[in-house]
Amino acid sequence: MVYLDRFIEFLDSLPDLLVYFMLGVSAFMENIFPPAPGDTITAFGAFLVGTGRLGFTGMFIATTLGSLSGFMALFWAGQWLGRRYFIERDFRFFKAADIIRTEEWFRKYGYVLILLNRFLPGVRSVISVAGGISKLRVARVAWLALISCSVWNLIWISIGYTLGSNWQEAKGRIGDILANYNLAILFLAGIVILFIILRKVLKRS
Repeated sequence: MVYLDRFIEFLDSLPDLLVYFMLGVSAFMENIFPPAPGDTITAFGAFLVGTGRLGFTGMFIATTLGSLSGFMALFWAGQWLGRRYFIERDFRFFKAADIIRTEEWFRKYGYVLILLNRFLPGVRSVISVAGGISKLRVARVAWLALISCSVWNLIWISIGYTLGSNWQEAKGRIGDILANYNLAILFLAGIVILFIILRKVLKRS
């Protein structure tokens, strides 16, 4: 049995209050450590809501606060540690090239990136760090990040709730949804990049 299945069984055996806390921690860790399967665990939490094991409001608040806390923790890390710290160390999940590219995005799109961060797979955590490095306003960042993670968690809780009560069957469907979503985002990103390149080429010519 894989680690995720063992963790899910462990969650299901805990008292409700502790389950809320663990789901919040999972959402927090997904931001701090991107490989953590936070969205899948959030979706599982929605099954517990559907069976009456947990309340919708508690589930939503726990995961949203966890997501927001994780985002802001990295934002403050970027703000306090500074650009040089991350660029020189070139961390595995916070690569210097990704941070530099995200800084350029911030110069073009500003706070819109914060609003959309939860919907951008693979760069959510980098956006947090780069936002702190870019010295964005804390209050505005926190508000936009709250909107972003609230909408994202609401979507995933709704998906988990409506897929049914058979977790083993639905887990695969959730994985397919995530994979298709990521492919769609990458496809759209490719189109945008191609458009930008073509526009620059046409301007030069």
